[in-house]
Amino acid sequence: MSDFPMTISEQIWDMKYRLKDQNGAFLEHNVKDTWRRIAKALSKAEADPKKWETIFFNTLNDFKFLPAGRITAGSGTERNVTLFNCFVMGVIPDSMSGIFDMLKEAALTMQQGGGIGYDFSTIRPKGSLVKGIEADASGPVSFMDVWDSMCRTIMSAGSRRGAMMATMRCDHPDIEEFIAAKSDSQKLRMFNLSVLVTDAFMDAVKKGKNWKLTHNNKVYSVIKAAHLWDKIMRATYNFAEPGVIFIDRINETNNLNYCETITATNPCGEQPLPPYGACLLGSINLAKLVEHPFNENAYLDVPQLEELVNTAVRMMDNVIDVSQFPLEAQKQEAKNKRRIGLGVTGLADALLMVGLRYGSDEAVKKTEQWMKIIARSSYNASINLAKEKGAFPLFDPEKFIASGNMKQMDEDIKQAIHKFGIRNALLTSIAPTGTISLYAGNVSSGIEPVFAYSYTRKVLQNDGSHIEEEVVDYAVQMWRDKFGNAQLPDYFVSAQNLTPSDHVRMQAAAQKWVDSSISKTINCPEDISFGDFKEVYMQAYDTGCKGCTTYRPNEVTGSVLAVASEDKSKSDTDIDGDIIYMSEPLDRPETLDGNTYKLKWPDSEHAIYVTINDIIVNDQRRPFEVFINSKNMEHFAWTVGLTRMISAVFRRGGDVSFVVDELKAVFDPRGGAWVGGKYIPSILAAIGGVLEEHMMKIGFIRVSDESPIQKSTETNKVENLKTSRQKSCSSCGQFDLQMIEGCMTCRNCGYSKCG
Repeated sequence: MSDFPMTISEQIWDMKYRLKDQNGAFLEHNVKDTWRRIAKALSKAEADPKKWETIFFNTLNDFKFLPAGRITAGSGTERNVTLFNCFVMGVIPDSMSGIFDMLKEAALTMQQGGGIGYDFSTIRPKGSLVKGIEADASGPVSFMDVWDSMCRTIMSAGSRRGAMMATMRCDHPDIEEFIAAKSDSQKLRMFNLSVLVTDAFMDAVKKGKNWKLTHNNKVYSVIKAAHLWDKIMRATYNFAEPGVIFIDRINETNNLNYCETITATNPCGEQPLPPYGACLLGSINLAKLVEHPFNENAYLDVPQLEELVNTAVRMMDNVIDVSQFPLEAQKQEAKNKRRIGLGVTGLADALLMVGLRYGSDEAVKKTEQWMKIIARSSYNASINLAKEKGAFPLFDPEKFIASGNMKQMDEDIKQAIHKFGIRNALLTSIAPTGTISLYAGNVSSGIEPVFAYSYTRKVLQNDGSHIEEEVVDYAVQMWRDKFGNAQLPDYFVSAQNLTPSDHVRMQAAAQKWVDSSISKTINCPEDISFGDFKEVYMQAYDTGCKGCTTYRPNEVTGSVLAVASEDKSKSDTDIDGDIIYMSEPLDRPETLDGNTYKLKWPDSEHAIYVTINDIIVNDQRRPFEVFINSKNMEHFAWTVGLTRMISAVFRRGGDVSFVVDELKAVFDPRGGAWVGGKYIPSILAAIGGVLEEHMMKIGFIRVSDESPIQKSTETNKVENLKTSRQKSCSSCGQFDLQMIEGCMTCRNCGYSKCG
């Protein structure tokens, strides 16, 4: 009998966490082997490893404690990887040499698998004088392009897509350019963006005051605070970015505010960190701790929860000692403060099991109650560790107890800390758990509501055929097992039928007892008014949240959940639940119009000729087929294969502009070349640029500001070719992505940018 509650869980384990040799041979036969590997690796930091290996294994058993993906995949593998999910990098110097030193550190960090966060507020604004060369500065947003290109390169060379967070203060002179940076979907695709919003700014917004944009104490301009706030809100309303981070609140409630200042977060936002700070994550699976589910006497087993928390804190503390670090500065920062981020997953499922509606007054109270239990248990566990192993090196009893979240902590905890110290400076955080939630049986993610109670996915069989498999939420499956097909009670709600206010109230309730922060997405209906949308952020600020991230489905961001099509006979792309049925290829006319482009690659004797033929559909022009020719026979096989594949994609119809992005992201490990004053990472990337130029010329894709092609007065649209409003998964290519806690997660293969 399988240890996994459903097939998709086992597939995720096999794909992401199961240890294999370099040839793909299995070194782990079941998930218990994985748990034993993790337990053994983390017990090496103990004086009695055998004793703790058994205890750690029991804590992992049955998916009760879920270490973050990095820990699960990397522990005990002897691979040159870090077990930390993410890092905030050092302060960016306002100099060319300093900027590129930071870029190198970012690349080395990503090489070992860590996501990164940066504050770009330290870079002088665009147009500022650069002394010594009598030139104007290009500004921080231009340098973000450099980081974005680096991240694409590292992604192309590795096995996991890179993740970055960029922040900028609300008083930086280039803040308006930063806000608008993601309005072009082709730019800064490897970044999440967030504005660092201060209390003074929020006060100015509410009171209608002016707001100074400054850098190094120089005032560059004065604008209305409300005007800037509306720009932030409008960009977020339209493009889902930037997010908002209430930075003064973060620093005020930081237990370490006596020795550090925070200006950035990890890519998902649940870990505000100082320079070189590290993000170490793990989650207690609350869905596994409910006794007598769906009965009147259902309850969360508090003693078991406290025991799990006690061991989980010890395991995560050990990760600090056994993990590798990309940089020495990251190692020292982690060991000096021993910060961990213990959180939860399965909260919504646990609430359902005890009969509470997510977002209700009772659920808000219960969430706050459970989180306080976790907070107290975490701090007690860390105090006991301090007795045994010592407090974190930068611990100052008087300053620590008087700082941050400690001000609201119970008096008995404060007294114990003053007497014995504490092992970890910060202990709690709630991370996105999209992948590990599926791995644990599709429990609800983090503190999010249940996203969808069930959906259908196609599963590839060994013989190449597909079978359909229903993926059911953990609590819903438990209900079915107990009551069959009986109708779900009214308190079963999902992300799609909750109000934004319900989301905010739950986030605020959890935040009260979380000493770091929370990654959560507040789902908003597509038709929410702009005024009501802005109120969501005001509610988040007024109720004590440390940040706010929303998602409103629209033409730009795409839909969160695909809706079944009523008429499957009339569309080119039919959506039935979450299964995509592609149409037959477009018919080829006898003759086609096209263009041929000459591409000269340095160090190649012969030019490459790219011919793109177009088809007319309803009086509109779109690419239909591609031919690539060169006298260089070295390229013959791959050019033939490439042209056939691209042409096959083009002939399926729909929005095929993603082909450009995929080609332009290809990195040649032998090195690229400078073409026309621009660095191109590979020949394939150069071909992608040719396709982009052609598509812009015919009006198939919008012309970017940097394009050499002159903008058309009209924007051509492809009519009567319905396309999915969802984006395709970068791992499996399926249109099966859902937004969870600010991260797109694929329900077909389990891929998540956030781990």
